[in-house]
Amino acid sequence: MFGSQILEVAIGVLFVFILMSIICSAIREGLESWLKTRAAFLEHGIRELLHDKGAQGLAKNFYNHPLIYSLFSSEYKPGHATQRPGAWTGGSNLPSYIPSKNFALALMDIAARGPATDVASAAGAPVISLDTIRANISNIQNPSIQRVMLTAIDSAQGDLNRAQANIEAWYDSGMDRVSGWYKRSTQWVIFWIAFFAAVALNVNTITIGDYLYRNDSVRAVVVKKAEAFAGKGEDAGGGYAAARSELESLGLPIGWAKGWGAPHQGYRIGTDTFDVWGHLFAPLLGWLLTAFAATLGAPFWFDVLNKVMVIRSTVKPHEKSPEEASEDRQHPQR
Repeated sequence: MFGSQILEVAIGVLFVFILMSIICSAIREGLESWLKTRAAFLEHGIRELLHDKGAQGLAKNFYNHPLIYSLFSSEYKPGHATQRPGAWTGGSNLPSYIPSKNFALALMDIAARGPATDVASAAGAPVISLDTIRANISNIQNPSIQRVMLTAIDSAQGDLNRAQANIEAWYDSGMDRVSGWYKRSTQWVIFWIAFFAAVALNVNTITIGDYLYRNDSVRAVVVKKAEAFAGKGEDAGGGYAAARSELESLGLPIGWAKGWGAPHQGYRIGTDTFDVWGHLFAPLLGWLLTAFAATLGAPFWFDVLNKVMVIRSTVKPHEKSPEEASEDRQHPQR
């Protein structure tokens, strides 16, 4: 029974990790919709990609181009000229996503017809082609990007669509770096969100694991719910409200009703003898474990949960049906 019991405890803890990850991700997305940090990172990345950190030339013309300007409202206001956006930097009204096709077409249009919209829209404006882009490449007024555009044209070997694809690939490679910046920043944000959520909800991994190990009935209920959750797929968690409700329905020592939630017993300030490990370091360690787990995200723990369930399904039948003694031992020769 020992092996199955440990696996069931692990399933219960993993289920809590998944629910906490969903809660923290929902909080992060709420903050993101308010701050628009993605937009700030994207705008900074585009300024670096276009070699215009101060947004006084090509970057400004790019964001004011109709293909890009239609993706956001109000006026274009560039971010800090040199400092990379932080975890709490707001993106104002700027777009959080710019399709690579819009990026490439906007640059090609600026190169062929110039940045001034009223002139480019007039009758007799040049048609976008490899020849017009090359002939009017000075419209970009940025030697580094002129070089990029000419390289894209030369490698296209006379195919306009291929030249556009080359520019889109260049943009996508630059956005991969921006995505890395944003992902690292988001991980720190989620960690602190998870830590404060773990403290506010008193979700202590050590306490939960100990409680599941000592309470067979509760462990059975939690494992059953985890199995049902896993059967629905990764989208089973819903949003913040659904995950919070599911977490509170598990019957685990979560919340502050019973005190700190030390590993073996609740602790109420002023009623029990203070123990440094049980009443200080153990809760702190338990909250940190919960926070680190939530940082990894629900999809990661969902995969781990499925793997543990597969292991449990192979271990449990073996434990229920122990190996029989060999016939030689059952019928010794006389």
